[in-house]
Amino acid sequence: MSSSVLERSLAILLGAVSRFLLALLSLFQSFRPRNFRPVPPAVRPLLLLSGVELARRIRRRQVKCVDVIQAYISRIKDVNPIVNALVAERFSAALKEAQQVDNRLAEGSEDEKSLEESVPYLGVPFTVKEAFALEGLPNSSGLVSRKNVIALTDAAVVTNLRKAGAIPLGVTNCSELCMWYESSNNLYGITRNPYNVDRIVGGSSGGEGCIIAAAGSVMGVGSDIGGSIRMPAFYNGIFGHKPTTGLIPNDGQFPNATGLRAEFLCTGPMCRYAEDLIPMFKIMAGPNVSKVKLDEEVFIKKVKFYSMEHDGGSPFLSKVDNELIHAQRRLIAYLEVQFGVQVQQVQIHKMKYAFQIWSAMMFTEGTDGKEPESFKELMRDCGKEVKPLWELAKKILGLSAYTLPAIGLGIVEDLAKVNHRRNAKLMSMCQNLQAEFSSLLGDDGVFLYPSHPKIAPRHHHPKLMPFNFAYTAIFNVLELPATQCPLGLSKEGLPLGIQLVANHHNDHLCLGVARHLESAFGGWRNPGAP
Repeated sequence: MSSSVLERSLAILLGAVSRFLLALLSLFQSFRPRNFRPVPPAVRPLLLLSGVELARRIRRRQVKCVDVIQAYISRIKDVNPIVNALVAERFSAALKEAQQVDNRLAEGSEDEKSLEESVPYLGVPFTVKEAFALEGLPNSSGLVSRKNVIALTDAAVVTNLRKAGAIPLGVTNCSELCMWYESSNNLYGITRNPYNVDRIVGGSSGGEGCIIAAAGSVMGVGSDIGGSIRMPAFYNGIFGHKPTTGLIPNDGQFPNATGLRAEFLCTGPMCRYAEDLIPMFKIMAGPNVSKVKLDEEVFIKKVKFYSMEHDGGSPFLSKVDNELIHAQRRLIAYLEVQFGVQVQQVQIHKMKYAFQIWSAMMFTEGTDGKEPESFKELMRDCGKEVKPLWELAKKILGLSAYTLPAIGLGIVEDLAKVNHRRNAKLMSMCQNLQAEFSSLLGDDGVFLYPSHPKIAPRHHHPKLMPFNFAYTAIFNVLELPATQCPLGLSKEGLPLGIQLVANHHNDHLCLGVARHLESAFGGWRNPGAP
């Protein structure tokens, strides 16, 4: 029997088992009592402004920075017991820094224009994924063995944002070692969706997406090697951008990528308002911002749009929810009616192999001939050797310190290294797919594609449909910029969204389209609001 036939047979078997287990899990959850309080809507006016607008009002002395920071601290204290998004805070330090901003402005020695140029986010609060170093706060990435690790310095992007005047409030939850799409670990617990606390927030930047969506933060820092910015942004109804590879520094996060994986890991902005995407990008990227055309205006009529509603039928992935397909079609109808553009439906056949391509590329040695640091090595973190199969046995007995997804990835990693011949074929397929996208998109094209096949699933369901992250992951190994853009709410009040993908170094296109769609489709919706 050929390997392709075996692969398809395995996929069909896994799919059948997953559907059966999902049915059992859904039945169990339907009888579980709901004890969670709903997340109250944000009502304080200061919580409903973009970072750009907050900075403007602070510079003009229209609001006190202390009042802004206190409003966000109060909001976090209201919602965090419900959603468990922020895992460590620096509220006292943030208030002192806010007072310093107010004192600086009271001196009156700097005019508004000079302040805007030198510190464009003066006094604006932000949060940081716990995987990034924020001086004085934990930097464990949810790994129990790192529970006492405290950052001694700031990560590069945190430094850049602080130099721009922004004030960090704390760090947010992520999945263990940032390699799973539900933010839950044995150190901080599980993070819950502000639109429905029985639903996931995504991962690995899930705590970040959650606290921003819950109006506990204006904006935040995320990282993405398989969709870890875009999936949480999608599930939480906010904006998130994975930039072209290499534009924003990854320094100062754990785990960082090595070897070929360093080309796939991207740090990027997450925010409630599209107005903040480009200013955040500029600040986070530093000198590298000159490599992209962020100041170039985007005219929708001049953009060529291409659309795909699903991956083409991979047996490993779930079917796309009908509401997501309808949302994408509404978007297409809007573009065609309002702007007279013709959205071209395309079928890119290699997309059905997205998961296999991503896996092969992730476990491939770098240009230096060295294999990437294994997940097992990250799990051990300078401690004893980790044996995933042994940890699985311990997990069944409730004795393992690791989460099931982390153990599973350690097992999959060993299997992925076995078939070198197959991996070489998939690497070649990745190169061909990259060339196909580059030819299709050119310098004026935007590709419309689901951010994920499922609207925010219930907690733990991702374990039974583990490969769905391929909808975002494929663009990491293709090194293309992609923006998650919210498109309203589903019938159950859960966020809908779409990925906007452009060619290399054409980040301005997907960011510009996202900003336009915010005004057309409403952008972020206040959770808990009637």
